[in-house]
Amino acid sequence: MPWICIGTLRMLELVTLTWIGFSLVATILLASVAATVYRDAQLSPISRIFGVVLLTALFLLQLAHADWLMRSGVWSGSPAYLAVLFLAAASFFLFFSGALSPDSPTWPQAIVVCLPVLLAFVIPTSIAIPLAFACGTAGAIRLAMLAHKLRSQRANFRLERGVFLMHALIALTMLVVGIASPWLGLAAFYTAYSILIGAGLCVSLYLLLHYPGLPTKAAEAVATAYAVSTLGKVDVTAAAARLRQLMEDERVYLDENLSLGRLAARVGLSTHQLSELVNREFGSGFSRFVRGYRVEAAKRMLLDEPQASVLSIGLAVGFSSQSTFYSAFREVTGEVPGRYRERCQNVDPGAR
Repeated sequence: MPWICIGTLRMLELVTLTWIGFSLVATILLASVAATVYRDAQLSPISRIFGVVLLTALFLLQLAHADWLMRSGVWSGSPAYLAVLFLAAASFFLFFSGALSPDSPTWPQAIVVCLPVLLAFVIPTSIAIPLAFACGTAGAIRLAMLAHKLRSQRANFRLERGVFLMHALIALTMLVVGIASPWLGLAAFYTAYSILIGAGLCVSLYLLLHYPGLPTKAAEAVATAYAVSTLGKVDVTAAAARLRQLMEDERVYLDENLSLGRLAARVGLSTHQLSELVNREFGSGFSRFVRGYRVEAAKRMLLDEPQASVLSIGLAVGFSSQSTFYSAFREVTGEVPGRYRERCQNVDPGAR
């Protein structure tokens, strides 16, 4: 039955190459999204830098795995490969710790976290691989703990916590495979790691597509959960009035790319200050605050422009897609836009 074994190995190799190809494209897409859609995200310069380092490291690791599958093996398993392996674990922790905590990593802290990279050049592969994933497991568990601290601020904090626990499980799995690699062979390690990198990137893309407001909501939760008031020296009444003017008179909510950072700059506050102001004065998070204005504008347009399509109205008031418009409208009113329009049109106009 050797042909069955050969066929199975070739199929596994094809699956692995497919995940590698997906990973290479996914890292480029994620870098593009970070540079455009989330360019105003509330992240420190250090966190942003290590976000780029993380994507670059994953890209290089998958190139090395493809290199090994092509039977070249020029740098897979080399000290350079091991250094990138350690760097991926360190940058994953440094990027997300800056997103989940108000105390962004400092450069001295970042250097300490990255010090294990030097071990790649002085210890054998059989020790370096398990050690890199031990570091990755510890970092992912720490991030899950940080996400858990947001449970009082985020109704679906389990989503963020679950993501980091999943990455901890991936790192733990690779730790076991790495320890067993002297017996299983590096082929098992490279294959498993290639597929798991692809799976992790797939989850990341899914979350950003399915929950486009996730980074902003997480930033709001961090600001609220850790806040010692940032409004001590702010004229709260004047700032709230300026915010109302921007929303009601200038209708800045019509900009679908409106972000916490952009609106904070218009009001003259930091992102933390604006987040606290919206929570304190309007009893809402930033995303819900903006959605409320957009839905109210949509309600008026649905009745004033009966010939306009529901989708065109949703886009006109600042929503980026039909699904986000429907979801927000249902959240605020309890019904979908079309049903709201139909119900109101059947009511005596004088009673509205």
